[in-house]
Amino acid sequence: MNFDFSCPVCGCGLTRAERTLKCENGHCFDLAKQGYVNLLQSQKSSAKRHGDDKLMVRSRFDFLNKGYYGRLAEIIVSKISSIAFPGMKLVDLGCGECYYTSIIAESFPEITVGGIDISKEALIAGSKRNRNISLAVASTFALPISDGFCNAVVSVFAPYSSDEVLRVLRKGGHFVRVYPLEKHLMGLKSLIYEKPYLNEVDLSVPAGFKISDRDELKYDIHIDSNEDIFSLFTMTPYYYKTGRSDQEKLKKTNFLNSEIEFGIDVLQKI
Repeated sequence: MNFDFSCPVCGCGLTRAERTLKCENGHCFDLAKQGYVNLLQSQKSSAKRHGDDKLMVRSRFDFLNKGYYGRLAEIIVSKISSIAFPGMKLVDLGCGECYYTSIIAESFPEITVGGIDISKEALIAGSKRNRNISLAVASTFALPISDGFCNAVVSVFAPYSSDEVLRVLRKGGHFVRVYPLEKHLMGLKSLIYEKPYLNEVDLSVPAGFKISDRDELKYDIHIDSNEDIFSLFTMTPYYYKTGRSDQEKLKKTNFLNSEIEFGIDVLQKI
């Protein structure tokens, strides 16, 4: 592992010893054979399922590999190119199966890239994309990263704590966040729901940050494969919020046009 995570118990740095990461206070964490480390303090959570399950991970892996969101990956790389420098340390929060994370790592081999996700299943898939990314199972609301360690933090649709992002960033560091705009996936929602709703968009800037750049990416996607349509559906939270009868509508759908709307902010720590 090249990205230095910290102990989730005491906050001290972790050093590698064979197949484990260990801190000076004796807290020890095994490295999985896939290469990730589990730093999630699960005793602090009452949830039975942490993060995306196998179905959501597989659906996202398959859908994103088709290139439907490739334009978003390109603009993320463009934003990072304006702030990147050799030796920079970047972490992707809620990295999932590492579609964007791996593209970042491949585009900028001179920087150190880490990824954090609460889903073990996601990181098992993510480890197959790029073995040079350091991956940890952890909550984005309790990051196992020391204060001021990162030069950049990325969040693509993932939940995060602005206080935690602020804590782990160095002064002058950047936070690249991507979020859905009002009509994102409206075409998909129109197939499922009688009264599709607009997404709520929060454009507020968290305390401790200033806007360095704000951009939007809007286009339409055209899907003529039922398999891809269902992958798109099952990779979103809509799948678990939609009744069986509404889900059945998609099983008979072989063509979909939908708006794609992303907001991309680059915030700088003051």
